[in-house]
Amino acid sequence: MADPKGFLKYLRQDDPMRPIMQRIKDFNVMELDLDMAERRKQAARCMNCGIPFCHHGVFFGGGRAVSGCPNDNLIPEWNDLVYRDQDKRAFERLSRSNMLPDMTGRVCPAPCEVSCVQALNGAGITIRNNEKFIIEQAFKHGWVVDSGKPLHRTGKKIAVVGSGPAGIAAAWRLNQLGHAVTLFERDDRFGGFLMYGIPNMKLPKDVVQRRIDTLTKVGIELVANTEVGKDITADELKKTFDRVVICTGAREARDLKVPGRELSGIMQATDFLKAATQTVLKDGPAANDQLKGKHVLVLGGGDTGNDCIGTAIRQGCADITQLEITPALPAERRPQNQWPEWPMVLKTGYGQKEAKALFGDITAYASTVTAFFGKDGQVKEAEISQVDHFKPVAGTEKKIKADLVVLAMGFTGAEQWLFDQFGITAKNDNFTTNDTQIYVAGDCRRGPSLVIWGIHEGRMCAEGVDASLRTLASETL
Repeated sequence: MADPKGFLKYLRQDDPMRPIMQRIKDFNVMELDLDMAERRKQAARCMNCGIPFCHHGVFFGGGRAVSGCPNDNLIPEWNDLVYRDQDKRAFERLSRSNMLPDMTGRVCPAPCEVSCVQALNGAGITIRNNEKFIIEQAFKHGWVVDSGKPLHRTGKKIAVVGSGPAGIAAAWRLNQLGHAVTLFERDDRFGGFLMYGIPNMKLPKDVVQRRIDTLTKVGIELVANTEVGKDITADELKKTFDRVVICTGAREARDLKVPGRELSGIMQATDFLKAATQTVLKDGPAANDQLKGKHVLVLGGGDTGNDCIGTAIRQGCADITQLEITPALPAERRPQNQWPEWPMVLKTGYGQKEAKALFGDITAYASTVTAFFGKDGQVKEAEISQVDHFKPVAGTEKKIKADLVVLAMGFTGAEQWLFDQFGITAKNDNFTTNDTQIYVAGDCRRGPSLVIWGIHEGRMCAEGVDASLRTLASETL
């Protein structure tokens, strides 16, 4: 694959990030692009390793983490094609498994890269950046829409509920297979977490909207501002469509039940990030002073917490404190955590780096909030404490200023009320349910996960739906 000596001739070079003090002045994209010649060199670094670990997702650590691509993307093949200046073939190979490389090429944590054979003793291939290059070439040359059009129509009608990664992938694949697809979304804009859960500087909303526009161009019907189970009933969907695919994500956010939780100014991360994105869409990407003079407390040390930090900085906050309830990870791999496993080591996110440049270290590990205090119904302070085995340690309490508290503590699962509307009592590994007409895919089936898992589930679910309809058709002949 690629240049047999490419990994010896070229060092890894990631897409560059805009300087911190420049990028915090706006919500514009942070990550820039390498020039085309350098990109092909990066693809040339993909060695003929014999047994590639990158393109097959393997769980470890009790099923808590994955190494390699969960979507089984055949990465060495399209790296070779990029190196050989055959971008259309690279796109055709990539898009067979990944319906949304324009999203994963920007936000995927790239477990494929850490399982790359080169990562055993050095820096792996820039797989995520290469993927973004391929899809941008595809949009530039008009290949994307053609790839989504079916050869013929089957006459079958499918409803897809939810337009996040799983919903878009399912709708795209079902349309490719010839079915008439209608995509329902409860929000005013399509994209789910891609639109309203990831900030603009990390995933520009024009990129998300570009993908939504392609859905219409390939023949998918889009219905926004419609909540299934409320604006349209489950029975109505079942009467109108041959199959219904539920892809509503894992929207039940984890909460913090401590004294003072009812105060204003304490909000879930999803609500905070959605409001911030709506402001950007309305007023433009310039930084604003919505949080000028405000002391911000972020609970949660994951990617979402990091996004909240970066957003609060661009909204002009006075300072930020971040609490993570688990202990800090080690700086280097432990002996039991070797390649090709995901490295369980301490990492600093882009938001944390920005906060450090402005305020110094902001993150306290093995810490939580034990109470909130306010004035006139508005939160003003938080009592925080160190924890041991997730229990507050007596005598370690202290108070800090907190005008805004953002809960970024993850999600517990799907909204059960929606499944109750459909009478769903079983969600199976093959995406079927106890109702042969209803399928389930994505985070609402498997729990909170990565964008690439949603894409994989949407694609595989779509192919299962197609198989069931073809079986049904053959039985009626």
